Amino acid sequence: MAGSQRVYKQRIKSTQSLKKMFRAQELIAASRIGKARDRVAMASPYSRAITRAVSAVATHSNVSHPFLVERTDTRRVAVLVVASDRGMAGAYSASVIRETERLVAQLADEGKEVELLVSGRRAVGYYTFRQRELGGQWTGHSDAPTTEVAIEIADLLLEKFRAPADEGGIAEVHVVFTQFVNMVTQRPRVIRLLPLEVVEGVAPAGESGPLPLYDFEPSPEVVLDALLPRYVRARIYACLLQAAASELAARQRAMHTATDNAEDLIRMYTRLANQARQGEITQEISEIVSGADALASAS
Repeated sequence: MAGSQRVYKQRIKSTQSLKKMFRAQELIAASRIGKARDRVAMASPYSRAITRAVSAVATHSNVSHPFLVERTDTRRVAVLVVASDRGMAGAYSASVIRETERLVAQLADEGKEVELLVSGRRAVGYYTFRQRELGGQWTGHSDAPTTEVAIEIADLLLEKFRAPADEGGIAEVHVVFTQFVNMVTQRPRVIRLLPLEVVEGVAPAGESGPLPLYDFEPSPEVVLDALLPRYVRARIYACLLQAAASELAARQRAMHTATDNAEDLIRMYTRLANQARQGEITQEISEIVSGADALASAS
């Protein structure tokens, strides 16, 4: 009985320590999620505006730009995976990796060769352990991405997209990330970033009526050359911000659940420890009574 009490007390102590850690992680995520959501909201208007501008140039001009045309000289495609640097976020990274594997299998069935570029230590560790070659990796910024990292990723993808086929050029760029919907819902998403998909004859969101006429200065080619790199950087930065907000929301929810589970375990171990203590007291009383009866019989 004494041994059982000691075991339960040790378990209660270790679970209390875990509870404190879970609670601390929950509070840290809760303190950061507001700023992450604000950054998503602030970046969205620019991302929508530059997407609208690129679509306008591509739709209302007869330019055959490399970023708008399907490449036929190579079957290589790049997939950028945006996961987390740390765990304790439930199935956040696992869902991104699962969506990536589905996309890779789909592209392989189409006869395409996939090159992975990974952001986040969890995904880097996953693919490194499986000895998958990575075309680029970035870590240390998953919950607070910077514009410098987004520009670095975008410039590498643009360089690969512009490169000739015999120098490792790629025909498509896909991004797998988690879209932040609200504090409860975050969805893994796949978007094709390059070549740019333009839907002709569609008015900008929230607008209706006839489409405006455009005149581009100095020329549509020059405008596209200036806009498209900015477009790619803005979209990647927006994906990183969406993923950061999703990661923090998932971590807060997971740590809240873990804290509740730890409290349930502490209550269960406390009850079992009390039962063991009661059993020990009952046994001691029985031994005392038996001893007293034996002495009385002997006298």
